[in-house]
Formats: sequence, C-alpha cells, structure tokens
Amino acid sequence: MRHRKPLCALAFATLLAATGCGSSPSADSPEPSPTTTSPEDLCTALITKWGRQIYDSGKETYGDYQSMGLSNGQYMILRDTLDLARAERGRQGADAGRKLIAREARERCEKRYRHGEPSGGPWV
Repeated sequence: MRHRKPLCALAFATLLAATGCGSSPSADSPEPSPTTTSPEDLCTALITKWGRQIYDSGKETYGDYQSMGLSNGQYMILRDTLDLARAERGRQGADAGRKLIAREARERCEKRYRHGEPSGGPWV
C-alpha cells in the first residue's frame, strides 16, 4: 500500500498537465479575442434556418415568431421569403426555392440592418 500515495500524486500531476491547470500562460500564446455576430448575419442565419425548415416540411403555416426568436420585422422577412420560395419551387424546382431563401434572407436582412438596429428597436 506504500505505492498508492506516489501513484495518486503522479495521476494528479498528469491530469493537471493534460488540462492545462496549474500552468501559467506564456507570452507567446495570445488570448483568444471575443467575436460577435452582426445583426444582419444573425438575422440571415435565423431566417435561413426557419425558412428551410418550414419550406422542407411542406407546411403552409409559419408558427409563432416569438418561439422562433424572431422580431416582428424578421418574421415578415421570413413570410415574404417563404412565399417567394414556394413560387420559385413551382417554376424551377425545390432546390431553386432553397437557394432563393438563402439569397433573399441575406439581401433583406442586410437592407433591414444597413444603419445598425431598425428604427423602432431590435424587436420591431
């Protein structure tokens, strides 16, 4: 049983080394810089995600915009974009409608946030 204490100490030291605990940061490793997502990129991601999900489901209903994390203005973009995508699907096929969702979401979100936040606040 005498070997148990050194074995535990060795295991603990190995764990600390593997996780980086107990070591000091070197001057050579810079701190990671925080990143933020722009309002237009966030809007585009949300509209594209929900747009494709609703489009691919074949449902005609849109759901509750608040449970989707959308503002009223973003919800209007989603509805308009889905209407256009469904019409495009009828003319050019399902893949064309999906491409239209991504394109329209990007264009409309960039237009909506071209001056920063929308004039009525972020939830308008």
